[in-house]
Amino acid sequence: MTNKPKIIVLDDDPTGSQTVHSCLLLMQWDVDTLCTGLRDDSPIFFVLTNTRSLPPESAASVTREVCQNLKIALNTTEITDFLVVSRSDSTLRGHYPIETDAIATELGPFDAHFLVPAFFEGGRITRDSVHYLIIDGTPTPVHETEFARDSVFGYHHSYLPKYVEEKTQGKIPAQAVTRFLLADIQAGSLERLLKLSSNQCAVVDGETQADLNRFAVDVLAAASQGKRFLFRSAASILTALVALPPQPIAAENMAQYVKQGKPGAVIVGSHVKKTTQQLAALLQVEGTVGIEVNVEQLLGDDVNQSATLLTNIQESIQVVHEAGKTPVIFTSRQELTFQDVKTRLEFGTKVSSLLMDIVRGLPSGIGFLITKGGITSNDVLSTGLALTSARLLGQILAGCSMVLTPPDHPQFPNLPVVLFPGNVGDADALGTIYCRLTQH
Repeated sequence: MTNKPKIIVLDDDPTGSQTVHSCLLLMQWDVDTLCTGLRDDSPIFFVLTNTRSLPPESAASVTREVCQNLKIALNTTEITDFLVVSRSDSTLRGHYPIETDAIATELGPFDAHFLVPAFFEGGRITRDSVHYLIIDGTPTPVHETEFARDSVFGYHHSYLPKYVEEKTQGKIPAQAVTRFLLADIQAGSLERLLKLSSNQCAVVDGETQADLNRFAVDVLAAASQGKRFLFRSAASILTALVALPPQPIAAENMAQYVKQGKPGAVIVGSHVKKTTQQLAALLQVEGTVGIEVNVEQLLGDDVNQSATLLTNIQESIQVVHEAGKTPVIFTSRQELTFQDVKTRLEFGTKVSSLLMDIVRGLPSGIGFLITKGGITSNDVLSTGLALTSARLLGQILAGCSMVLTPPDHPQFPNLPVVLFPGNVGDADALGTIYCRLTQH
């Protein structure tokens, strides 16, 4: 077997590492930090660009900047064998083709770029090039779900070639998209992969992890013969490409990372329906106390109002912490409406900024931190905790990663932090993680 290529993942929110372990997550992308990722023993590392929370122009410019620095870092470390993955949402929300175009411009040319949105832990499968979300046991085409109506990233097609045509505004027509169906993958795809050229767009089926594992073997074989591939994917293809052994500490034993068994804190930013159900269930669990952040108070430009809101919340957190309980800080649940996408994203930034002030002011004696929502998780790592990198320990629940802050962190050394995406897990998932960490 040839040496495996280094898998470099540009992750548009920090949850794409939700199926792997023991690797680095980088919150910054200066050349030195990227060299640290490239030299690390793990076959994979993640650059958390958080571009899903940005407008299109910013997403493109961040992606270009990462790639330009990556070129220098690859030269410095003399690594020539690598695969690039633009990891995004398994429900097809995100800046496609903006990000893959930027990567191809800076790091290309590529022979093909593959859309592989299947994410089995989250119940997302692709069959006959149609992408489904399994809801209560029934595969539902994603264009019929709430995700397709997203006010920033909405779309009308679950049939991936049509999705590509829609998102590229016809630059890549549906009939020009190459399809790797389940039967093709099972029969072996190496010959077809070797024939791809000129950044051909291809979409890939997957109903079980074994399907993508089979496909990954052929992809790696083609790459070892000089083919250059780019991926736009969810997390499950990453599992297949790196083929790691089981994580060092099993999910149910992760309480051993909690500092002196102390109570922690929970920050909930995501407001999708699933998160709201999970939050309600968590607040029923003994030892938790809910603290609501009424985001409507941030609508005006009154700085004093924001400051008062922050002070009140911090005082409530202190009271709960001193009582030996875990404060659950959550944004108010009703979704506000805005005149346009720009205003909505700007308001999101304001809410996030308040949440990060809350994180910075958390009692330093907390034993763990759970962050709920992709963008919230990213902001907590990069802004709230001001980390350059963190080591991924593994998953505490399918699709939910746990990282450890570095031992030299000024405020929260060796703090286990759970990164919990908005739309993953059953109604009790948040409660389950809390109970695992507190050994309830």
